[in-house]
Amino acid sequence: MASSSSSIDEEGFRKIGSGVLLSTVASIFINIGLSGKTRPGKWPSPLFPIEVKNIKFAKHGSDSAIYDTEGRFVPEKFEELFKKHARTNGNALTAGELDELLKANKQPKDFAGHIAAKSEWKVLYLLCKDEHGLLPKDTVRSVYDGSLFELMAKAKQSKKHGDKSSP
Repeated sequence: MASSSSSIDEEGFRKIGSGVLLSTVASIFINIGLSGKTRPGKWPSPLFPIEVKNIKFAKHGSDSAIYDTEGRFVPEKFEELFKKHARTNGNALTAGELDELLKANKQPKDFAGHIAAKSEWKVLYLLCKDEHGLLPKDTVRSVYDGSLFELMAKAKQSKKHGDKSSP
């Protein structure tokens, strides 16, 4: 039986090509931020595990609304995000368009939600932009379908072994 709890660790971030500082800070920030929200009614754990089955409870304000309140992916909202914000290239976001998206999604008096959204999107852009400074739509979709980290780790491993055909 698969475990219903998970932990995001520094080693995982390193596997996808993140530097030591970002890997350490992100893993601490993510686990502390999500553990309490996904473990309602439970005593805090010093390991800060994330209860994946309860991830919908970690939904924050100022987000893209691509997941509904029950944690379900909403394809129409995903397409709307690109129709509304991806003006330079309909299948990718520039850094400026990403900033506009974050500004448009910012809710009044929602400092924590805005910081969470900004952190998520900026780290995604930093790690996944292409050589033209574009964040591809397919890459963003892989965040929502759960395949991004596996794809990034495989791509990094391929590059490490000299495979020039990998993304």
